[in-house]
Amino acid sequence: MRRDLFTDDHEAFRELARDFIEKQVVPHYPQWEKGGRMPRDVFRQMGELGMLGMAIPEEYGGAGMPDYRYNVVLQEEAARALVTLSTVRTQLEVILPYFLHYADSEQRKRWFPGLADGTLLTAVAMTEPGTGSDLAGVRTTAVRDGDDYIVNGAKTFITGGMQADLVIVVARTSTDPDNRRKGLTLLVVEDGMAGFSRGRELEKMGCKVQDTAELSLVDVRVPAANVLGEEGEAFGYLGHNLAQERLTVAVGSVAQARSAIAAAIDYTQNRKAFGTPVASFQNTKFELAACSTEVEAAQAMLDRAVALHVEGELSGSDAARVKLFCTEMQQRVVDRCLQLFGGYGYMMEYPIARLYTDARVARIYAGTSEVMKVIIAKSLGL
Repeated sequence: MRRDLFTDDHEAFRELARDFIEKQVVPHYPQWEKGGRMPRDVFRQMGELGMLGMAIPEEYGGAGMPDYRYNVVLQEEAARALVTLSTVRTQLEVILPYFLHYADSEQRKRWFPGLADGTLLTAVAMTEPGTGSDLAGVRTTAVRDGDDYIVNGAKTFITGGMQADLVIVVARTSTDPDNRRKGLTLLVVEDGMAGFSRGRELEKMGCKVQDTAELSLVDVRVPAANVLGEEGEAFGYLGHNLAQERLTVAVGSVAQARSAIAAAIDYTQNRKAFGTPVASFQNTKFELAACSTEVEAAQAMLDRAVALHVEGELSGSDAARVKLFCTEMQQRVVDRCLQLFGGYGYMMEYPIARLYTDARVARIYAGTSEVMKVIIAKSLGL
């Protein structure tokens, strides 16, 4: 169906992204999967082309165009080529907003040029071994000591944690017995700080090109100058960006589901069974027709949500609806497409298998499907 979301500038950016991905990502992707990450040099190449700094002000080397639709284009083009861009999505759509909204002028001078040119990689450390969706339960502590904070704690499931130069750590700086949400603070821990170490690199069933790490903080001395925003106000900051974070997952889900259909069409047109192309069977046609209809429905919902987000009007409950619908749709569509590959769909040499394993986490991170339902139910007064 015709989409009205993008301008000529977005489409020009799309051509840039498509060319880069086809030439610099696709040929090397199998090696990156085996190595567990995208090389740092590729981030720098993307930075040189301006793909990482669209939202960063021009005075720091960015384009000064904080338009979320550029991020959408980047995700769509990666999915179209049946690849992902490692931790780029997390850096641009989940982490960069914290720097853009809460970094002071001195912090901007220190960090923004590196964020724009791809020489500074980032991660955000929220989740702990015993704390997932319940962010108010964070047990990592940061105690003020002169001009520093002494940080102690453990974080897990940290996307990009192994490569990150800057890690935004959520820590408790005070306790309010009447309000568990008060007293959380964002501190930027820098690579090389004494007491900051990276533990295991976790082995995942999917998303092989982005590392996921355990982090340890033992008496890490973090300068007060590295606090993002105001002390004790992190819970509100985290909630402010959740709508975009959930929208980001939905964008990937729809784009990857669309790519699964394209891959299934290509395979079934070329694969023969009983002497005839698999695509000629009525079951194949009906399955792909149903999948296509689901994707178009999700795309319409998603595009409306993106437009609302660009206007600053996307509510938390609507972001939850979009994430719930799009990620559940992705699971159904990718599974049905894989079935059309038969036994070959189970082999990792075929991209459909990677789409299948990568898709599973979409219903978990940025808030599980169950958490999305709780949020939606509350908006209904239930």
